[in-house]
Amino acid sequence: MPRKKSPTLTEAELRLMQVLWDRDPATVGEVSKALPRRLNLAYNTVLTTLRILEQKGYLKRTKRGRAHVYAPAVDRHSARRSALKHIISRFFDGSPELLMQNLLEDDHLNPDELAHLRQLLAGQDEGEQ
Repeated sequence: MPRKKSPTLTEAELRLMQVLWDRDPATVGEVSKALPRRLNLAYNTVLTTLRILEQKGYLKRTKRGRAHVYAPAVDRHSARRSALKHIISRFFDGSPELLMQNLLEDDHLNPDELAHLRQLLAGQDEGEQ
């Protein structure tokens, strides 16, 4: 029985998931070739990471001839939501409001991004009334 899904992906796992979300499905070799050359990851490293992702419930594996083919079991949107819930729980005391406050106070946001976030929040308030 597969392990329970981890709430977050490591950087290495996320890199492979991004390839699989874009190429769904793919063999180990196809995933390896799609990764940036500068990473210089060995085939066995990619294979091991894909197996870990399968155990965590992020991937499903089928057989095509002699090759194993991996496909996402979790879509990109669900993975983002899961990671965000984990971040809110871990760093913001479970408070989405505290997260938004930090985002709105972030001096790395450009004025357009900040205005768009405020517009989204204003639209959300109107929808609740």
